[in-house]
Amino acid sequence: MFPLRTFFGPSLSNFKRFTPAIGSTALIVSLIGLSGCSESSKIDPAVTFGEEPTLVEPDSSLIPNVNIASAVGWPEGEKPTTPLDSIQVNRFATDLNHPRWLYTLPNGDVLVAESNKPQKGQDDSGIKDWIAGKIMAKAGAGTPSADRITLLRDADKDGVAETKTIFLQNLHSPFGMTLIGNTLYIANTDAVVSFPYQQGQTEITATATELVKLPGGKLNHHWTKNLIANKEGTKLYASIGSNSNIAENGFEAEIGRAAIWEIDIATGEHRVFASGLRNPVGMTWVNDTLWTAVNERDELGNDLVPDYMTSVQENGFYGWPYSYYGQNIDTRVEQREPELVERAIKPDYALGAHTASLGLMYTRGGHALNDISEGMFIGQHGSWNREPKAGYKVIFVPFKDQQPAGKPIDILTGFLNQEDEAQGRPVGVEFDKSGNLLVADDVGNIIWRVSPSDSNVTHNLSSNE
Repeated sequence: MFPLRTFFGPSLSNFKRFTPAIGSTALIVSLIGLSGCSESSKIDPAVTFGEEPTLVEPDSSLIPNVNIASAVGWPEGEKPTTPLDSIQVNRFATDLNHPRWLYTLPNGDVLVAESNKPQKGQDDSGIKDWIAGKIMAKAGAGTPSADRITLLRDADKDGVAETKTIFLQNLHSPFGMTLIGNTLYIANTDAVVSFPYQQGQTEITATATELVKLPGGKLNHHWTKNLIANKEGTKLYASIGSNSNIAENGFEAEIGRAAIWEIDIATGEHRVFASGLRNPVGMTWVNDTLWTAVNERDELGNDLVPDYMTSVQENGFYGWPYSYYGQNIDTRVEQREPELVERAIKPDYALGAHTASLGLMYTRGGHALNDISEGMFIGQHGSWNREPKAGYKVIFVPFKDQQPAGKPIDILTGFLNQEDEAQGRPVGVEFDKSGNLLVADDVGNIIWRVSPSDSNVTHNLSSNE
């Protein structure tokens, strides 16, 4: 997720030294105005994707490039574009409140985490936070968190959820969800909690049981905490983002962060499974190997650093904050642990600079979209620190023998309108029980359903199919 609350990083103090007479409001106006004058990328964005992405020279400027798409929502009857003739898209559910993540239960019910950054207990007193709040509001992320999970049910299997009920409420910026047996685990921003669940129920009123605390607190910049279980149902894996862009809030603030934790379900004992992952969000299994989508650092120019997806090695270190994309040193960071950089793992596949790739779902091809075989679906939320904008789409990366094998394919586009405004922003991706692809859109407040073009979804479709 994009780190708007920290986009100035260490450069803000330098900027303030050169502008002592400018007040806070004027400073903000100046920054936003100047951001529109930033130079555009001069390379084909396609070269920042793939197994061997182009890594340009760093371009660290005093004033970061702030180029966020204003959130306007979808006009009546409009929807994303489906470039492939073999698929169609319809509105599975509407009128949600900042839907971020999805989880399909065994009976076909779909859970939606309606969530936003925590509203209480956060360090929001400084100028950076004030600026960030204004920009987040422009991007559609400034509303208070609903702090709930909603259940969607499509009982008649027509491709539209006719039932929408509040399943769990009074949570704390919930995100990841996973069911093991009759226990539902939820990753709040500061803890993994569990609830008893019986198949078919539409509401849980039981009190939460805390399994383990997660890094949160007053300073909690990457607040989304995802959750996935191993196949045996004995371990949970929690993704935890950094507390900054490049550790500018101090290394003490990063303890336990920029990592994936492994949690023993029986005892709550946990350990760092892999580290150096700036902001891992999406997680999925490729056979017995855990994969994650990672949002990399900002303020090194339009074309650095590519976000990526990668297999996750046990005890592996992936560079943050000292290096990026393997062992490329970030000279802005105090090199406190050079021995770590020497073993920094190069990611498997780059997903473009500043695309904010969040959703991640692997398939072997056993789904409803018959023309799409083995590979990875990825929800790209979209950039704030790039000119021109990047992401704002759902893509598919083909795999062969459980490894990336080709260029990305656009699945859903058109989230930006002709005025470069955000009609929607895709986040989580998930399959429904029938194998159709569901996409959470937190600006449109919609869950989109992608299905074969010859399926029997005959309504709730615009005329320009």
